[in-house]
Amino acid sequence: MSAYIYLDNAATTPIDEEVIDTMHQAMKDFYGNPSSQHASGRAAKVQMENARRVIAGKIGAKPSEILFVSCGTEANNLVMRSVCQTAEIRRFITTPVEHPSVGNVMKDISKNYPVAYVKVNAHAQIDISSLEELLQSSSEKTLVSIMHANNEIGALNDIKKIGELCKQYGALFHSDCVQTMGHFPIDTQDIPVDFITASAHKFHGPKGVGFLFVRNPKTLCPQIMGGSQERSYRSGTENLTSIIGMAKALEIAVSDMKDHETKIRGMRDRFLEKLTQAIPDIEILTPQAPNLYTVASVLFPERMSVETLGFQLDMKGVCCSGGSACSSGAGKPSHVLEAIGANQKKKGLRFSFSRYNTTEEVDKTIEIIKELSLELMKNLENATI
Repeated sequence: MSAYIYLDNAATTPIDEEVIDTMHQAMKDFYGNPSSQHASGRAAKVQMENARRVIAGKIGAKPSEILFVSCGTEANNLVMRSVCQTAEIRRFITTPVEHPSVGNVMKDISKNYPVAYVKVNAHAQIDISSLEELLQSSSEKTLVSIMHANNEIGALNDIKKIGELCKQYGALFHSDCVQTMGHFPIDTQDIPVDFITASAHKFHGPKGVGFLFVRNPKTLCPQIMGGSQERSYRSGTENLTSIIGMAKALEIAVSDMKDHETKIRGMRDRFLEKLTQAIPDIEILTPQAPNLYTVASVLFPERMSVETLGFQLDMKGVCCSGGSACSSGAGKPSHVLEAIGANQKKKGLRFSFSRYNTTEEVDKTIEIIKELSLELMKNLENATI
């Protein structure tokens, strides 16, 4: 049993034991380079293509539409850097609440191409009418990049509706599905999306490996030059062991998805209910519905020091995050909280759950927060005397 309560699963998830066993066996049995022509290389190549077929099958894609990468960040960069060169994209539409691997690339792209931002509501969900207005406003070939679920708040967007709107106006559609892959059904036969990015470590697979779904590979332009791996779109020897582990993790996640959702959503909702009872003046940022059921994002009242609370929770053995792991320690306000107009005097913590958490851990965390809240208030009272 872990020595701490891990509630930072939106940052990364523990690797499934079955995935570890699968990877361990793969390391022993398939050590050849998949690009080598001898028997060991051919055996490795077979395993890699088997993994590609498994992943493709779980999202309704063709194996030829799956590209292996190191992570979601690389995949997001690859898409947006490519389309300017290959798809004659001359305009971009995105949101102000995207992951930095989209948001920061957009800032860089804006030096040469116009970037427009879709309006979002107080829970970071997009305004679909705002998107349509932007699509109508120009005849320039456009790429729309909108995440499926927000990693800080847990807002969920309807990517099928977004994709249909993009198709209506002839725009390409890219969606960062890093937080939802393996947690929600994603069928590329049903959703008119051109690019989807995913990262294995968000669904109990290994770190350092992800995949990109690309409906038309000709829209890609290699950003890493070298050999001819991944049909020359992404050079470098493939991380075979992790690719095999990623395929196994997605297979497990998809096969038990509904049961996992029921369990995790129940724990997340129990946590928010009990936290609201313990501290009535908290502000819950995660929308009631639709939402990413793994995430609970909370603003604590001004009388509580969130920096101190987060530190004390860590000291008490509770792992959570101040916003997202990608921005923690950045020393500046969250771009997501700024975009939704959140009270900047309040600061938030993100608690995120997985199928490995228990109701006992939820209840224990609430008790710890209640104790720390009383201590923080007592210290504040003493300081003002």
